[in-house]
Amino acid sequence: MAAAAAAAAAMAEQEGARNGARNRGGVQRVEGKLRASVEKGDYYEAHQMYRTLFFRYMSQSKHAEARELMYSGALLFFSHGQQNSAADLSMLVLESLEKAEVDVADELLENLAKVFSLMDPNSPERVAFVSRALKWSSGGSGKLGHPRLHQLLALTLWKEQNYCESRYHFLHSTDGEGCANMLVEYSTARGFRSEVDMFVAQAVLQFLCLKNKNSALVVFTTYTQKHPSIEDGPPFVQPLLNFIWFLLLAVDGGKLAVFTVLCEQYQPSLRRDPMYNEYLDRIGQLFFGVPPKQTSSYGGLLGNLLSSLMGSSEQEEGEESQDDSSPIELD
Repeated sequence: MAAAAAAAAAMAEQEGARNGARNRGGVQRVEGKLRASVEKGDYYEAHQMYRTLFFRYMSQSKHAEARELMYSGALLFFSHGQQNSAADLSMLVLESLEKAEVDVADELLENLAKVFSLMDPNSPERVAFVSRALKWSSGGSGKLGHPRLHQLLALTLWKEQNYCESRYHFLHSTDGEGCANMLVEYSTARGFRSEVDMFVAQAVLQFLCLKNKNSALVVFTTYTQKHPSIEDGPPFVQPLLNFIWFLLLAVDGGKLAVFTVLCEQYQPSLRRDPMYNEYLDRIGQLFFGVPPKQTSSYGGLLGNLLSSLMGSSEQEEGEESQDDSSPIELD
């Protein structure tokens, strides 16, 4: 009986492999025909055929085939400068991932990042694509997207010299070193010499607000070592850099008294940016047991800015989610 069952299982596996090979062969033949249409310049006809095949495959639950065909089609249209058709097929790639409930994997994240890198940076489709891709990559966790996808997006935006958007995505990755190198370039290309310390201070404080101590330390160490306008330290010539250095040490120690004295002593430096004390209020809650403020000290537009970005990252730890009620904007 056992031998018969094993033989049946082996036959079923072989049949499955043959069916898979046939399906893949069919997809390759279809791809060949579609590629020929695109090469001839029949873009509209080819685009409509891609869409027809997508919905046919999806209705047959052939999600992987649909995804692979749309991905290769998007790359083909991009290579021929057909941005609208390529963006449409890129959105269908995401639709196939969403409906198939596919597990997040590095290869899929890299494919999404590749498509993003080929989209026109100024197109509204790109904004819609990245928002949807990040939502899928979070795997329903309620977080702000997979750190690897954020890293890949940050690298593309860095190449495009879109430093502000790149910094946002680096903050939600775990690539402190990449973030630091980008910030060095950002500071030297666009910043004033008097602000070299502020570029890294903001990043460190925001990483800490996101409970990412490791990346906070790496971004500070790498930036201060590589920036041409920062002399060897610690200690540093710039008081703000000394504050950040001491803060990182204090976070490891967790002593509220040290944190309080540190913030008091460096108030002249901290007043250079009104957001610093907001970040430090948050850091005090996360690492030093400071109770959250009942109301923000800021109102109007700034108060609205403080309400959006931190909320969805706080549900990962049950006890902390009850205490961490003061969101901070990290734009």
